[in-house]
Amino acid sequence: MEHAAQFLGSPVVHMLVGLIGVIALVSVNALFLIWAERKVSAHMQLRPGPMEVGPHGALQSLADALKLMGKELITPEEVDKPIYWLAPIVVFLPVLLSFLVIPFSQTMIIRDMNVGIVLIFAFSTLSVLAILMAGWSSNNKYSVFGAIRSVAQNIAYEIPLLVTVMSIILMVGSFKLSDIVAAQGHTWFIFVQPLAFILFIICATAETNRAPFDLPEAESELVAGFHTEYSGMRFALFFLAEYTNIFIASAVATVLFLGGWHGPILPGIIWFFIKVYALVFLLMWFRWTFPRVRFDQLVNFSWKILIPLSFVNLLITAFVLKLR
Repeated sequence: MEHAAQFLGSPVVHMLVGLIGVIALVSVNALFLIWAERKVSAHMQLRPGPMEVGPHGALQSLADALKLMGKELITPEEVDKPIYWLAPIVVFLPVLLSFLVIPFSQTMIIRDMNVGIVLIFAFSTLSVLAILMAGWSSNNKYSVFGAIRSVAQNIAYEIPLLVTVMSIILMVGSFKLSDIVAAQGHTWFIFVQPLAFILFIICATAETNRAPFDLPEAESELVAGFHTEYSGMRFALFFLAEYTNIFIASAVATVLFLGGWHGPILPGIIWFFIKVYALVFLLMWFRWTFPRVRFDQLVNFSWKILIPLSFVNLLITAFVLKLR
């Protein structure tokens, strides 16, 4: 019994249980967000959206998932096959690993690392590498254009995103996500750093390739961009990674600015998910409200407006902290 208790309490078992929970969360969350995206867009455009499969169309995403799993995996003749096959895996693995350090509540966190926020941003850069691999290996001009746009967009918006996060890290004095949440026990940082919150949401929208910054896969210009040549479950992995990245970006924003699990009456994990899905709804609202910008407008907006504003906010934060 003693050995069994030690085994069940070991870090390896803890990691395995956490990994199984993450895979389940990613799968259910993606199905829900795809259904929610359709419903949000439909109601904003005064139409019902999917209604036939399940109550109020609730099972439509499950039907789509079964359809994608049953589709043939078509590999064009002229693609660079090893890179072409590897890209969907590379785009999805970092998404799973990012969940390792996200604190869903005071006790529900797989690994509370002291460099948690750094780990998430390090993994997020691998998604861009996967998009570049997919576009370059597809031997399709639209895919290459989408991949190039994604790399340029990531370079432009990664800078203000990281500088904005540095303002919060300066205030807390720690890279650990649980410490950042604990520092907001009385006042959420959205009230202390409103400009940083706005900058973060804009940059996160661009980092997740969401409209009005969805240039890498602009259907009206590039057919589908970097995943034009993918079908079946290979395409589904890109789709799954996109919606999971939306959840992760909203979760990081919740930790940095909305107090994480803090809230009255309800359990912490309930508050965490309420805040996360409120931000997810905000990103969906953006998509169905704002028109897509031109690529030069997208890059200029970052280099000429967001980056200077983020550095100004960081300098003001450092100055105020020094005075205190």
